[in-house]
Amino acid sequence: MAGALTDVLGEVLVAADGEEVAVSALAARGVSLVGLYFGCSLGGPCAQLGASLAAFYGRFRGEAAAAGGQRLEIVFVSAEQEQQQWQEAVRAMPWLALPFADKHRKLKLWNKYRVSNIPSLIFIDASTGKVVCRNGLLVIRDDPEGLEFPWGPKPFSEVVAGPLLRNNGQTLDSSALEGSHVGVYFSAHWCPPCRSLTRVLVESYRKIKEAGQKFEILFVSADRSEDSFKQYFSEMPWVAVPYADEARRSRLNRLYGIQGIPTLIVLDPKGDVITRQGRVEVLNDIECREFPWHPKPVLELTDSNAVQLNEGPCLVLFVDSEDDGESEAAKQLIQPIAEKIIAKYKAKEEEAPLLFFVAGEDDMTDSLRDYTNLPEAAPLLTILDMSARAKSLFRRLWILQRVLTPDPVSNLLVVPCFTQ
Repeated sequence: MAGALTDVLGEVLVAADGEEVAVSALAARGVSLVGLYFGCSLGGPCAQLGASLAAFYGRFRGEAAAAGGQRLEIVFVSAEQEQQQWQEAVRAMPWLALPFADKHRKLKLWNKYRVSNIPSLIFIDASTGKVVCRNGLLVIRDDPEGLEFPWGPKPFSEVVAGPLLRNNGQTLDSSALEGSHVGVYFSAHWCPPCRSLTRVLVESYRKIKEAGQKFEILFVSADRSEDSFKQYFSEMPWVAVPYADEARRSRLNRLYGIQGIPTLIVLDPKGDVITRQGRVEVLNDIECREFPWHPKPVLELTDSNAVQLNEGPCLVLFVDSEDDGESEAAKQLIQPIAEKIIAKYKAKEEEAPLLFFVAGEDDMTDSLRDYTNLPEAAPLLTILDMSARAKSLFRRLWILQRVLTPDPVSNLLVVPCFTQ
């Protein structure tokens, strides 16, 4: 266990009293699950989670003392920029914290787990370091007594099991989804981007069904009332989890670690994830020719998929041309590297640390250059990290050294990017 956790957390953590605690010592305490708590000392949401998490953690510590072991440990990964604020936050916490000075590891964790907002709580297996649950906030809300510990992922068929609805009031069993590709659609009527996507998705659904494909969409509502749910669902030709079944809706959110809407997760007939970027795929493939949208190693940057730049570090090759042929040649240039990196991390059952894009010459690309203070030179290869917590990308230049080869890109300008 110590080796896997040390790879993730380093050699030592810090307790509330300032004492260092060896990561290797967690094994002796019987820790089997570690919660990575990404947060800060400021702001209402973090304060609210801190109070709930402290009560949750206290119950586990009490049980551990009675049983002679400790199953759960929490590690605070702070967003604090000032050491004094960090010290004050850590002193008020009953769990451990990543050392303030270990800024490189903090940056690595934010990016490794694609943390896009705080507070966030991600549970990892202490023996392997692999993610068990991405949405620990829902665990605290739904299972305050910890009866479902360790909250590991379950098959889609098990989580979704139960009656489903059609908008005419007809009910059917979730087993009706078996043998079909399924789009699990997290959305709400109060969300304008959701309503816009739904209009497009209705047409995509119709085209896929007319083409004879076995495809169903499952609406998982985030509406604030049943009336809103009914009004919104009346526009949809697919099935939904009943609004009253809040527990099942929450379990689906937990299963896929949903942090924002609209989100469309596309599953294969076995219930395995094909892509978490169904929203982008639907908007980029209006005619649904590429359904079921298996991920591509390298994407062409567009207005609809630019949102993915916010998910973590992205390698972007800018080409000074609107010509499709040049963009395709640029994709072929970096695709072998992308495939190699993706395969390496897939073998470890981890997400690749980078997304790969080719950007042509258009207004959106110009805006991106302006926002990131990139020069107008082309071709230009850079790594962008749009996260507010990851300002500098010099630490990632090792990837560029592997990407760059003397002949194909001898005239390529490489620039590390700083985001504001």
